[in-house]
Amino acid sequence: MSWLPPGPAWLFCPADRPERYEKAAARADVVILDLEDAVGAEDKADARESVVSTPLDPSRTIVRVNAHGTEDQAADLEALKRTEYTTVMLPKCESADQIATLIPLNVVALIESPLGAMTVFDALAADNAIGAMWGAEDLVAAMGGNSSRYSGGQYRDVAQHVRSQTLLAAKARGLFALDSVFLDIPDLDGVRVEAEDAVAVGFDGKVAIHPSHIPVIRQAYAPTDEDIDWATAVLDAVAQNRGVFTFRGGMVDAPVLAHARRIIARRPS
Repeated sequence: MSWLPPGPAWLFCPADRPERYEKAAARADVVILDLEDAVGAEDKADARESVVSTPLDPSRTIVRVNAHGTEDQAADLEALKRTEYTTVMLPKCESADQIATLIPLNVVALIESPLGAMTVFDALAADNAIGAMWGAEDLVAAMGGNSSRYSGGQYRDVAQHVRSQTLLAAKARGLFALDSVFLDIPDLDGVRVEAEDAVAVGFDGKVAIHPSHIPVIRQAYAPTDEDIDWATAVLDAVAQNRGVFTFRGGMVDAPVLAHARRIIARRPS
């Protein structure tokens, strides 16, 4: 893996809206310039030119290209040759071959189809796969369904299954995992609940469709002062102890130390 996320709060930006690029970059840790679903067929050519002519920092920007085997993806890739971008998001990813055809680009696999959900672990074996994200709406539509969530806002079981499967596959391959978007823009409490759960289960970041979600995601990922103090003290105690040891009344073993290291890694710079 040759690229790691610089932060947990990612933001989609329609590639046909270049006037929003800099604003998105100023707010988010990573900007995803979207050439796929956010851009109508009649606007894709102009969107590609915008990606070329309005550059952002390549270390904090990726481009969502169109799906494998489409003429639009071929045109996307030609446009990217005129940029400094080295990382793309592949929608509807279903195999390692689809990822490998994008070499030398790094690829974040977007899992949002039944076949993609069933093959995600194998797909992420591609040498240029660096991470995975999952998506519920295309997934449910592809299955003939009409809703990914219950009336109370929680994901239905099939969506939760693909969420978990994508996370497990990415972690089993040693790659990063991104939680999906929250579509109800005004519901910041809903964003917070999902972001806190993403942190709890090990997602490395969460993707947003609106700038107002970014601070909520960042807050969910930022450890408290108490968390940082505990993690620092635990890691400092390793030098005075061997193997499993007791710290402040609790047992410290390898998983606890890994948890402490993750807290320190999430500390704002």
